[in-house]
Amino acid sequence: MKVSLTIKSQSFQPDLLLVAAYASGKKIQIETSDKAASKELNSLDFLNNFKAKFGESLYINTQSHRYLLVGLGDSKKVDSEKYRRNIAKVFKSIKSENIEIDFDGFAKKLGTDKTLDIFLECLYLCDYSFNKYKSKNTEKKIHYAFSSKKVNKVKFDKFNLKNKSISSSVNICRDYVNESPNNLNSEMYADSIEKDIKKNLKGKRVKVKILKRSEIKKEKMNLFLSVNAGSAYEPRLVHLTYTPKKSNKNTKHIALVGKGITFDTGGYSLKPSGSMMGMKFDMGGSATLYGAFRAAVLQESKNKITCILAMTDNAVNSKATMPDSIVKGRNGKTVEILNTDAEGRLILADALDYACDLNPNAIIDAATLTGACLVAFGTEVCAILGNDQKLVNSILKSSKNVDEYLWQLPIVDEYRNHMKSKIADLKNIGKARMAGTATAAAFLENFIKNDISWAHLDIAGVCGAQTHLPYCPNTGASGLMVRTVSDYLMN
Repeated sequence: MKVSLTIKSQSFQPDLLLVAAYASGKKIQIETSDKAASKELNSLDFLNNFKAKFGESLYINTQSHRYLLVGLGDSKKVDSEKYRRNIAKVFKSIKSENIEIDFDGFAKKLGTDKTLDIFLECLYLCDYSFNKYKSKNTEKKIHYAFSSKKVNKVKFDKFNLKNKSISSSVNICRDYVNESPNNLNSEMYADSIEKDIKKNLKGKRVKVKILKRSEIKKEKMNLFLSVNAGSAYEPRLVHLTYTPKKSNKNTKHIALVGKGITFDTGGYSLKPSGSMMGMKFDMGGSATLYGAFRAAVLQESKNKITCILAMTDNAVNSKATMPDSIVKGRNGKTVEILNTDAEGRLILADALDYACDLNPNAIIDAATLTGACLVAFGTEVCAILGNDQKLVNSILKSSKNVDEYLWQLPIVDEYRNHMKSKIADLKNIGKARMAGTATAAAFLENFIKNDISWAHLDIAGVCGAQTHLPYCPNTGASGLMVRTVSDYLMN
């Protein structure tokens, strides 16, 4: 489905009119700007079977219009996430081509700005499908027109541009994660991001620097190269820099560091076949942070933002890194690689050290890093850990702003001790089956220097399908955490 949006004009003739319906005690209250229509709808006898509960909807045909009554429950109990899920569910169910939204009735509880934000966000987030490999594409085009006395064209265009910027960036994240590994190796991935920047971020003061194998080697990123050792493709380190218009010595500088494992076999610590499927998702951290970077740039963030994406696959050949190998990282610390399937932290380690040399005010990394995160939180909640509670709290606040689930886990000295090796400075795995998400973060912490504030997002659970969220696709990548991180970059 492809949608287009406008403010209603006099010439617009809808196939369907969306109207808000609230539960008011034992009665329902239908909110429409047309007094005659409101009187007609509220007097219909068969509405006794319609309770206007959240998630409940009802189609009605009258002599003048075809209506879809959208149940919003008790107006006193409406919250933004319930609203978002309900509206997304409605949008996904609609088959008509020209839709009028009687908007002001929907804004009764949350207010005009918040409701408009949610409506536009839902429309764009629901307008997604990954069907480029389908031999037949039968997507339907739907046009939505907003009818409102409180929303003028200036306000509509402002909110529309904001949500289009964010949602298009969520959707490009989804595209990258959903792409097949034979069509998105590290070299292709880096080229694709550069093309997107030239096409969609033109004139936005974004500089692109892409390091190839020889340059990565000069940077002494040996941990990163150890993961790439078995690959048929060169690694890539994509270094993006956005500078705001009014930049000075007081401008905050935020660095994003993303894990971009385009496919993870586990290396010599080979995954079982059942766990191998879906490992194209292992570059989700890099896609998420590129999406957040892109959204913030399109919205003209006042912060300087660096985005560093480390890209390779983790494959097996005669040159691949063997378990028990010891490799020196960019920061000079040696790592005993006991498990080659704990590879994400190795590429992040060198990338984080590289980011620290840029002296940002804060670093946020994101990765589909540990299966332990799914054991702890399932597929619904993202883990956050870090070395600065103020930074963690700011990101938690952003997650609440956009209604995405984020939960903090601790990094304690005992976890740090788990990552110490007897024959090297560090080892890349902790105790089997214990605190895997936290010990992975404890490992990464060793590569943060200069007292830089740092937060780590383990998106292993939330990167994939979120069937409980109507504004996410039923299968494939969710795009979650793009909105959280972009909100932080903006605020």
